[in-house]
Amino acid sequence: MKTLGTCGLLLAVAGCTIVPGSDRDAEPGWFAEDEQPDAADLPDVIKTHTITTAILDQKQAPAPELPDALADSPENYDYEVGVGDVLQITVWDHPELTIPAGSQRSAQESGNLVHSDGSIFYPYVGKVHVEGMKVTEIREMITKRLDEYIESPQVDVAVAGFRSKKIYVTGAVGSPGTYPITNLPMRLVDAVSAAGGISDNANWSQVILTRGGKEFRLSLRDIYQNGNAAQNVLLRPGDVVNVSRAEDNKIFVLGEVSRPQSVPMGRNGMSLAEALSDTGGLDEREADASGIFVFRKAQPGQEHGIDVYQLNAKDAAALVLADSFQLQPRDIVYVTAAPLARWNRVLSLLVPSVTALYLGGRAEDQLGSD
Repeated sequence: MKTLGTCGLLLAVAGCTIVPGSDRDAEPGWFAEDEQPDAADLPDVIKTHTITTAILDQKQAPAPELPDALADSPENYDYEVGVGDVLQITVWDHPELTIPAGSQRSAQESGNLVHSDGSIFYPYVGKVHVEGMKVTEIREMITKRLDEYIESPQVDVAVAGFRSKKIYVTGAVGSPGTYPITNLPMRLVDAVSAAGGISDNANWSQVILTRGGKEFRLSLRDIYQNGNAAQNVLLRPGDVVNVSRAEDNKIFVLGEVSRPQSVPMGRNGMSLAEALSDTGGLDEREADASGIFVFRKAQPGQEHGIDVYQLNAKDAAALVLADSFQLQPRDIVYVTAAPLARWNRVLSLLVPSVTALYLGGRAEDQLGSD
């Protein structure tokens, strides 16, 4: 009887203090720093939100305004010649001044190369510096100098080879590589199209534009689906466009679901309902449907560090709210265990020890009686 009483006491104490596995606990002191006696007072790191029917009335958040560094006007665009470009200069009625492009020579091969010092050589004109000049400015300069030798020369200047200015397209596109900037403005959509378009595993909601050592986040989805032309920025020489891959943006589904795992977000994003469905749904024997949580790192500048969103799905109709709740990359979805399931886990750990104590007590009683 003493042994049984001791076992019962152990079960009662263990059931209150030892629950295997993790659980949602918003009480202070859940991280190690709070346990230090000399630790400074820390602000609350968790802010809890409840997923309610108000989410059904929410509209898609507008895309953030672009910084001034990306706000180029297409009306101001005009190509400037650079080192490595090839110019095609034509003087009408004076074939001796125009190098013909024969059947075996392209316009790029027969044109005037802009040398490393930014200059070209042209008959009667001599060596002239053209780097950084527009085609119209070069034409006016050559016309003015030829006017000393030819009466009313008619000059045409065009860029036959665009080699000096490039942009780089990487990531989930058909043909990643280097692409030249020409006399036509190149925007984000133009660059992606030149690179073969986005691939099937692309996350078109996240395009990283690197310019001057700074990163800017753009969205092809906002351009194509919402017609937001502001996101279709004008590219500059040296820009790097990286279309993120969908598998790089994952959702982690843990806790009492059929198949806890990481789930890659699709091209159109992922809702909470989709994440639960892709992992087999709630484990009906173990899960506490009132404790479905989404953990998300807070935005920079917030006083707290983690946003926690809770959905109570005791009523299955609440899963409609889960379908309206859009997840973000690296979100953690956690489904808590029901109280009975946690208690059963405690018992599964203690029963072997209790059984051993009970059997050991009986053996001692039998030895004493002998």
